[in-house]
Amino acid sequence: MHIFKNPHYDFIRWKWHAIVLSWVVIIAGMVLIQVKGMPKGVEFSGGTIVIVKFTQPTDVHRVRGALPGGANAIVQRYGDPSTNQVMVRVHSSGAESGGELSSRADEVVKSLNQAGLGPIAPACANQSSTNCVAGTEIVGPTVGKDLQQRGTLATVFALAGILVYIAFRFRFSFAVGAVIATIHDLLITIAFLAFFRYDLSLNVIAAILTITGYSMNDTIVIYDRIRENMRTMRRDDLATIVNRSVNEMLDRTMITGGLTLLSVIALFFFGGEVLRGFAFTMIIGIITGTYSSVFIAAAIVVIWQGRQSVKTAPANASAAPVAPSRKSRRRAS
Repeated sequence: MHIFKNPHYDFIRWKWHAIVLSWVVIIAGMVLIQVKGMPKGVEFSGGTIVIVKFTQPTDVHRVRGALPGGANAIVQRYGDPSTNQVMVRVHSSGAESGGELSSRADEVVKSLNQAGLGPIAPACANQSSTNCVAGTEIVGPTVGKDLQQRGTLATVFALAGILVYIAFRFRFSFAVGAVIATIHDLLITIAFLAFFRYDLSLNVIAAILTITGYSMNDTIVIYDRIRENMRTMRRDDLATIVNRSVNEMLDRTMITGGLTLLSVIALFFFGGEVLRGFAFTMIIGIITGTYSSVFIAAAIVVIWQGRQSVKTAPANASAAPVAPSRKSRRRAS
């Protein structure tokens, strides 16, 4: 299957335009994070999660309005819509103990009862026909901070492993290009999470690590084609080889990215509120990863090595053999 017929796009020509565009998005995202902060899920900031099951469909806006300080609480539908479950997430103030967080869950149930959304039973029995609490989760601020550190370390170790592998498998300049492109993908994705005010949760961290591997796989496929063309195009400069390699793999890149993107878009619209942050992160990551594989990763290799010739044949390989002298011929006879 071919999307493009004999593409000859000059991607390297637009490398600086692509880099400037990426920097604009990244800087805008970092400024927004500095001004408004990065929203964090309960897993990282600490807090209380209460899942309430209603016997009838209930408006989440009514639930939010019933909570004290409802503007700071996150209320969303949970699970299958037919189960009429609502998840209430209340963030910790940062100095609350485990007992205080537990009492916060009781306060949520009490507020809902006072607003006429009850009575709410403290736990759901099998085939319960009354409103009830389907589950409660409490995350202390210390645990949230530990999870945040672990998520950061997981990302750093993944990038370090990628750098070592590609430097060993290809060249060091290729490894630098791949790692820079991956960091680019992470920063762009975080910037869009800040733009649309999605919480940084464990689901989002899982999506970020997933798109790291996805983008890297796409980049390695292009790098492998560059290495093959370097053996057959020894008289051409690196920019020409990179352009040709990217064009040759353009169909594969677009088909793979496009099919995965369709699946993630379906997950975004039909996966429910709980998976919406994961799906949104995957959508941005797939688009950014495809973009960086074409414009950033390959361009970094060209910028790193310059427009030098990539002749790899030894200098004396094409030299003509030296004729034997008369003395050596006499000795041979």
